[in-house]
Amino acid sequence: MSVVSLLGVKILNNPAKFSDNYHFEITFECLDQLQNDLEWKLIYVGSATSSEHDQELDSLLVGPVPTGINKFMFEADAPDLKRLPSSELLGVTVILLTCSYDGREFVRVGYYVNNEYDSEELQNEPPAKPVVERIRRNILAEKPRVTRFAIKWDSEDSAPAEYPPEQPEADTLDDDGTGYGAEESEMQAALERELAEEEAKANTEDVEEDNKMEDTDDKDDAVSETGSEDLEAESSDEDEDDEEEEVGEGDEDVEMGEGDEKPATTGTNGQAHAVPAKQEVMAH
Repeated sequence: MSVVSLLGVKILNNPAKFSDNYHFEITFECLDQLQNDLEWKLIYVGSATSSEHDQELDSLLVGPVPTGINKFMFEADAPDLKRLPSSELLGVTVILLTCSYDGREFVRVGYYVNNEYDSEELQNEPPAKPVVERIRRNILAEKPRVTRFAIKWDSEDSAPAEYPPEQPEADTLDDDGTGYGAEESEMQAALERELAEEEAKANTEDVEEDNKMEDTDDKDDAVSETGSEDLEAESSDEDEDDEEEEVGEGDEDVEMGEGDEKPATTGTNGQAHAVPAKQEVMAH
């Protein structure tokens, strides 16, 4: 069981200019007192073919972490243009928000990012040399990919059966690009599976509806062939069927509420104290 659980991430400036900093509001829950700080990082995937152009945009230490629900602000720098291929400034890429404890990563959140010009004219006829100040980024915040890892926390009892745990292939790929982008492919495959499942469900419902209509037609044919029927009994049966159809299962709406947490004010490349509900602590 994880001692720290990520509850929510809000991207406060989206869409934004390519050169703007990233602003996140992160909420998490801590179930036990921690001896060390949590380390948060934001990584920009600069190329779909090689990890050579990946950039760690910023990192932040959060602690000491009290038990309960905590919230803090994380601001990260924009990517360094000098380290990015000009041919890959535009288009779709990925950013990764990670959190580690004592050097062990236990959660990773991936987002698609679409970089495009802010006018249709430039989109249709992009200049040979990218005009960075006209590039706008749009993070697909509604479709995050969350990956969790079992790690050892402060006690041996919390260590997973296989310690240290195996890390995903994305952490050990060579720079030749043969497997790089696997995480992005997995995200795309997950979206395609979700669409396929919804389509299959819709088709199943259509087949069931057709079967119901066929059963009704068969009953009508049987009545017409047998001639005179007990109309009073038939009416009673239909009334009972109608009553049964009217009784259905109710829909249940589940809403996630937020506490009275107050975010800590933090800068980049620094350290912040997490802020629990109804308690303010200093950030530095």
